[in-house]
Amino acid sequence: MGTVSYAVADGVAEIRLDRPEASNAVDLPTAHALADAVARAGADPEVGAVLVTGAGKRFCAGGDVATMVAASDRAAYLLELAEALDGALQALTALDKPVIGAVQGAVAGAGIGVMLSCDVVVAEAATKIVFAYPGVGLTPDCGVSWLLPRAVGQQRALELALTGRVLSGTEAREWGMVTEVVEADAAARARELAVGIAAGPAHALGQARRLIRGSWAQTRAETGAEESRTIAAAVATPYAEGALEGFVKK
Repeated sequence: MGTVSYAVADGVAEIRLDRPEASNAVDLPTAHALADAVARAGADPEVGAVLVTGAGKRFCAGGDVATMVAASDRAAYLLELAEALDGALQALTALDKPVIGAVQGAVAGAGIGVMLSCDVVVAEAATKIVFAYPGVGLTPDCGVSWLLPRAVGQQRALELALTGRVLSGTEAREWGMVTEVVEADAAARARELAVGIAAGPAHALGQARRLIRGSWAQTRAETGAEESRTIAAAVATPYAEGALEGFVKK
């Protein structure tokens, strides 16, 4: 059994962290398997949206501390692991397809990076979100120090990083880390959203997420120019042609 499962249905590629016995903590094979799954989803023209979930009671406990401790050269192993998982998450955020996440139980450490790499996140109310790194004397990885302040602001990011505060799913919604909160079965609600998105204007939605996520690295002028090129290309897609013609006929 693999550490990451992959399945496509209704235009949605579900990428599931599948180490429930380890709270879906990420070791090196899991990081590589995640990268492979992201590449498959990106290359499949039948996939209109990606759904990221975690098997079992907890979404993701971050990096696998047990494998770090067991490594003969911990620094070398952790460097390799952090780079591999970060590469997978950068590939996930670079997809031209919307990414929906479902979180439950616990989201810790690098698990926050996985969660914030999703565009729409459904969380169960009882979910606990914790920075976690200081508890084992480590520092952020996998883009967490970049993604977190962009999601919640610098001061709140620093509060999570320095005080050990644990957020519930409901609090995470108030802070802007998640999109929607449900009492139970976040995966079912996230799948419902993903299927709806996949059935929509896939090109337009994928390009919208690309433009918004890419805007952090661009000036206002660069973003405007990229938007102009993108909308000019979008108008020639079959979906846009049909929708525009239908609009003027109303």
